[in-house]
Amino acid sequence: MRITKSFVDKVPLPEIGQDGKSTQAFYRDSVISGFGLRVTSGGAKSFIVEKRVDGRVKRKTLGRYGNLTVEQARKEAQKFLGKVATGIDPIREVQEKRAKRITLSDAFQDYLATRKNLKPNTLNDYNRSMGEMFKDWQTKALSDISRDMVITRHADYGARSPARADNGMRILRAIFNHALQRYQDAAGKPFLVANPVDVLSHQRAWYKVERRQTLIKDHQLKPWYEATMQLNNQTTRDYLHLVLLTGLRRTEAATLTWDQIDFKEKTLTITATKNNRIHRLPFSDAIEALLTRRHEERTSPFVFPSDAERGHLSEPRTAIGRVTKLSGVTFTLHDLRRTFITAAERLDIPAYALKRLINHKDPNDVTEGYIIFDVERLRVPMQKITDFFLSQVQDEPETEQKRTD
Repeated sequence: MRITKSFVDKVPLPEIGQDGKSTQAFYRDSVISGFGLRVTSGGAKSFIVEKRVDGRVKRKTLGRYGNLTVEQARKEAQKFLGKVATGIDPIREVQEKRAKRITLSDAFQDYLATRKNLKPNTLNDYNRSMGEMFKDWQTKALSDISRDMVITRHADYGARSPARADNGMRILRAIFNHALQRYQDAAGKPFLVANPVDVLSHQRAWYKVERRQTLIKDHQLKPWYEATMQLNNQTTRDYLHLVLLTGLRRTEAATLTWDQIDFKEKTLTITATKNNRIHRLPFSDAIEALLTRRHEERTSPFVFPSDAERGHLSEPRTAIGRVTKLSGVTFTLHDLRRTFITAAERLDIPAYALKRLINHKDPNDVTEGYIIFDVERLRVPMQKITDFFLSQVQDEPETEQKRTD
């Protein structure tokens, strides 16, 4: 049958499927092979063209009836088929043109779509860098982002925060590396010539940001603890104490839920960890007392609930600032983790036990892979660390001589 205007006007609509979803029917032109009309049960009529390219049938929608006349659609179909006849894949051609002009924003979203297991904090970090450091680059094509632009932007942000400048550029480098593999022509050749962020390595322009070495020293533990006890918010106070007593990362502790707490086994379990290995810790007596009290007063699935939309406590900056002011001890949440690790090392906790307590995993340590750890083997070391902290924050008992005096 030859597709004409009168045919298109009178063509019957297919029935809606039994599941209530729209169905479609195809009507092929008898004059131009591959040219046709697609009709849906919803009433949409679109012209299409089909042709086998490299062993696969490629279909292109030319446009909707009404926007195109039959003759206009027929001419577009002939153009498509003419390109195929000369060895050109028109659909691939369009895809390649789009890929050559893909923007940073589109490439970033495509990158995230392939990284489904990103931790919430990591995702927030990526979005913050894109929104702050590269806000004015979002609509730029990747091919328009040059090495000179990278050097200038890195230096501008490095003058304010070297760590943030490096972090942002590492994210940008990852996006470009993804794009180099993702967007290629039919021969498998990348559209991008190179990753412009590599210039920072070539020119040795990365900043040498030293890892923080701060922690709460022994003589600071008591004033720090006494300052936390002056906080009006019991949830925040308990959160700070638990991070110190367990060495958990801030998000691991903040997102802790009651189904991760086993009072019978006296353990807490972190499943969403940085190295994707389940992290199970035994209670010490102080940890058990803290969690038992919170469980008796629980009002939420979260151990440390919050009225915020996420439902759990986030980084308590206000409380940290108040404790710092009251105690004179400047600290971050990660300083509490470092304090836990340092205390454990000083108490001669065996190396493999310490690694398990803080959930560090060394892929180069073959021996570690053969050790099967029972959480009960960590109970004594955990109690030992707790006892050390308590000895630092509690008042010394009066001696008989002092009472006599």
